[in-house]
Amino acid sequence: MARPSHWITPPGPVSDGLRIGLLGGSFDPAHGGHLYVSEIAMKALKLDYVWWLVSPGNPLKPAPDALAVRLKRARLLAHDKRIIVTGIERDLRTRYTIDSVTALKRRFPQIQFTWLMGSDNLEQFSRWRRWRDVAAQLPIVVVRRPGSVLASLHAPLARRLGLARASRPAPSLLVLDGPRSRESSTELRAQALVTPLGAAAEAMLNLTP
Repeated sequence: MARPSHWITPPGPVSDGLRIGLLGGSFDPAHGGHLYVSEIAMKALKLDYVWWLVSPGNPLKPAPDALAVRLKRARLLAHDKRIIVTGIERDLRTRYTIDSVTALKRRFPQIQFTWLMGSDNLEQFSRWRRWRDVAAQLPIVVVRRPGSVLASLHAPLARRLGLARASRPAPSLLVLDGPRSRESSTELRAQALVTPLGAAAEAMLNLTP
């Protein structure tokens, strides 16, 4: 359950009409794939900022590194000043994307939010808690990534909404393409001799129990 959000300090500039992309995940660790999704979306959608929503923790995964550590690593990676790394979900006390999105829209009604994700997460999206409500609240933009380029054609969300040809208000699904980054948090953790969690682990926070 989200706590009252009127007192939450914005992680970056907020003003009427700003276009901000939201990219959620454990960021354990942040990597080039996160940058890739952010940069493709900023360019294609003319976003003012992208907020990286670094999750406090995922109850369905082994404990990640401390939030402060993951925030620090992400900020070291995100050199573009338009990418704002935030742990705001900790302050909101939200666990699922639907709760975070609802709280953020209530707190910052003047912002035009867009949900961003890689095509690997789109494959899992229909298993997220109240995924139809997430799609109804804000437009979803997917950036194709290796190994899941066909997800945009077969995912339940795509069958439900169809694919938009340009950015438009929710509910809508837009798929973007570009040179595809192969980096993933799972691979980087494995290289660091941490137990691999599987390709779908980044999306598991939202999976309905």
